[in-house]
Amino acid sequence: MTNFDEENIFGKGVFNEAFDQYFTGDSFLNPLVDVNDNLAFIANVTFEPGCRNNWHIHHADKGGGQVLICIAGRGWYQEEGCEAVELKPGMVVEIKPGVKHWHGAQKDSWFSHIAVEIPGENTSSEWLEVVSDEHYNNL
Repeated sequence: MTNFDEENIFGKGVFNEAFDQYFTGDSFLNPLVDVNDNLAFIANVTFEPGCRNNWHIHHADKGGGQVLICIAGRGWYQEEGCEAVELKPGMVVEIKPGVKHWHGAQKDSWFSHIAVEIPGENTSSEWLEVVSDEHYNNL
């Protein structure tokens, strides 16, 4: 964990209680801007080993979506119908509105990414089913 904490330059933050129901395992949130004073919500999200969020979709009538900037540890990103992609520091993932996906840590590694919520019109997130242990453990 010591090396991970050094890599995770934006800090782990606090337990992500507001979104805990949408995660398998524990995640932590460190907002990097005040959502009320900025153009986009930007936060460092940290996942304990094995933690991942549920399948979900970012909706928007115009604009919207999300960008993930991987900063520490190793993780996974997967879009529905596609193979999972291994995430490492320095990688950037662009998630277009309407794409069903999930992301999280690998089984044996902490993982952090900066999440940038892209502004748009009528944006929302639709939280869906959990990523099953069977699916996750086959990665």
